[in-house]
Amino acid sequence: MILIKLGGSVITDKARPLTPRKKAMDAVARVLRKADEPVIIVHGGGSFGHYWSVKYDMHTEPKKYNPRGVATVKNSMIKLDNMVLESLFKNGHSPYCLCPSAFMSGNRASPKGIREAGEIAKSGMTPVTYGDALWHGQKKTYILSGDRIMTHIAKVLRPRLCIFALGEDGLYSDMKSRKLVREAGSMRASISATDMDVTGGMARKVREATAISRGGTRVFFVNGNKPRRIADAIGGKFEGTLFR
Repeated sequence: MILIKLGGSVITDKARPLTPRKKAMDAVARVLRKADEPVIIVHGGGSFGHYWSVKYDMHTEPKKYNPRGVATVKNSMIKLDNMVLESLFKNGHSPYCLCPSAFMSGNRASPKGIREAGEIAKSGMTPVTYGDALWHGQKKTYILSGDRIMTHIAKVLRPRLCIFALGEDGLYSDMKSRKLVREAGSMRASISATDMDVTGGMARKVREATAISRGGTRVFFVNGNKPRRIADAIGGKFEGTLFR
């Protein structure tokens, strides 16, 4: 089984609010169609959910956020998710929309819900879930990032490979020279402040990737704007940053 995160910088234009990159979605969908094993897809919010999260000052910490903001974030993510689903369907997949609330209770993941997602993937359909604004309880809500979802799912299903499709080639040991870190272990790659967003940006991706790899799953950071590299990673050829 393969678990893949489609970053918001791949499926949207983060420099332009509420702007999808439909050609990029289609390119990735065509590549994933070639995977000869179950696939689960998680996608980020990009210039949809992240844009509104910033506007309404919403974060991953549970708080009593503006109800209007919560509704706006959720509605924008549903719109983006529909575009991802349409792209997958058009390119030969049988996508199955999996709202995060199907496997989350407050800020705790439901192993039963995640195992069910795995069964759906094995049936020939492609579960698709996404980062979202979720109910926490006691009038509090929070932002659940797609990166965190990756860890929740990987912990239960133990996929063969986790892929984070980014807008960059991988991690860089130095942002100025853009020297690529081919394999990340205990070393610390530099993370630019410009990579940060409301859900933690690259720093969060590194933390989640490290946690997943410690569980025994290989994790790969690849440039999602070069879909062929996703296909290569599925086949065991890595051009990016590998965590193991």
